Amino acid sequence: MLFSSPTFLLFFSVLLLFYAGSRNYRERAAVILAGSLIFYASWKPVYLILLGSSVSLNYLIYYGLSATRSKRLLVMGLIMNLGFLGIVKYLGMVLESLLGLGVWLDMPLISAPPDWMHWALPLGISFYTFHMLSVMIDVFRGEWTHRISFRAWWLYVTFFPHMIAGPILRASELVEQLENLQPLQAKDIKLGALIFMAGLIKKVLFADNLAPLANELFSRPEALNFYTAWLATTAFALQIYFDFSGYSEMAIGLAQMFGVVLPRNFLHPYTSRSVREFWQRWHITLSRWLRDYLYISLGGNRSGMLRNQANLMITMLLGGLWHGAAWTFVFWGFLHGGYLILHRLLLDFSKRLGVLDGSFSSRILSWLGWPVTLALVWFTWVYFRMPSFHDAWTMTTAMMGLSITAEAPTVRKYVQALVWGSLLLTLLEPKIELVLRLGLQRWAQLHFTIRGMAYAGLVLAVIFFGGSSQKFIYFDF
Repeated sequence: MLFSSPTFLLFFSVLLLFYAGSRNYRERAAVILAGSLIFYASWKPVYLILLGSSVSLNYLIYYGLSATRSKRLLVMGLIMNLGFLGIVKYLGMVLESLLGLGVWLDMPLISAPPDWMHWALPLGISFYTFHMLSVMIDVFRGEWTHRISFRAWWLYVTFFPHMIAGPILRASELVEQLENLQPLQAKDIKLGALIFMAGLIKKVLFADNLAPLANELFSRPEALNFYTAWLATTAFALQIYFDFSGYSEMAIGLAQMFGVVLPRNFLHPYTSRSVREFWQRWHITLSRWLRDYLYISLGGNRSGMLRNQANLMITMLLGGLWHGAAWTFVFWGFLHGGYLILHRLLLDFSKRLGVLDGSFSSRILSWLGWPVTLALVWFTWVYFRMPSFHDAWTMTTAMMGLSITAEAPTVRKYVQALVWGSLLLTLLEPKIELVLRLGLQRWAQLHFTIRGMAYAGLVLAVIFFGGSSQKFIYFDF
């Protein structure tokens, strides 16, 4: 069930009714847990067995860790979870790479890769694995001492708004809220519905309408010229932003209706003036997870410049690999790692030149940083989106004006307007959000018929102008 589908909206309405009829915490927790498992089973019921085994076994490891803080138990938990994730997500990639290497060395092992190499990835496994690992590491470090019950552990891992594609949460952000589920509150339902609607509009009106153009142009990179290559990349950059930030806002809104507050996952990333700032605004909870549990564990910036740069690159390479079982994702991480290292070197160089924060030179560099950052991020999206390095390089050469094509695809004017208008909207989003926040109080004071008509207008816009339903991009990761 997609959050944007009528089936899910019906399911959620029924779930709310059952939750509203619950008389105590135990019944409310049972409704949430049952609803979460039904939601997950709607994709592929057989993976409930895998989920149940993983959640239960990891609870035993967590329970032992909370009593002993044993390093051996932590290592066992890390090996078990990362090993299994590696098998189900990356074994096919490794075998295909070995087969490709054999062909390149003129030593083919088999004529074609076996069909089982392309099994369906269990939905949300990268996310719920990270959730459980974060608790184990926090317990071992002594940063989380609160004992989690078996029921609360299941709720924490399977809570349906965030289970499939985040936000990626630490136990301190969610467990205690789920241990104190309260009856429904009108203010929570109103606020949650508004946040959900904002995410739904991003997904249905923007991401789903941008997807056909991005899919069409990315499928034929050899036919693109300079303009259409940039148009295609911009369409995808906006599609993935509206798709994933829309999902995150819908998840936040759904949780809010139950009185559960989830952290924000996106903060206007395309207004960033450096790649470092971009990662402070894009998929914030993943960036924080990689920083807290990987970068710092590797040594962070405590061991000199070269070691710091190596730690940064390793973190981004593994962050790229986490996104998907393809070398193009690893290269995407490599590019971002290189950008971050270059940014640090430039900062050190500017300080040695005496460029002070707030000075005229600093402000000029800051303003120039925005278009440069956008262009650098756009180039990385090509490798994120393309299935092969050949296609990605073909697209990249077109973006640099080096392609030779007889006639580029024709893109209708209104479709081009949708792309550039959507880009303008993302740049104005901070101002729009500020206006909306200031107007919320006045909005609540309007007569309910006016508000009802406005809501009906939004629903009609979603129905008539929404694109054909597309699955959320991050469901693949």
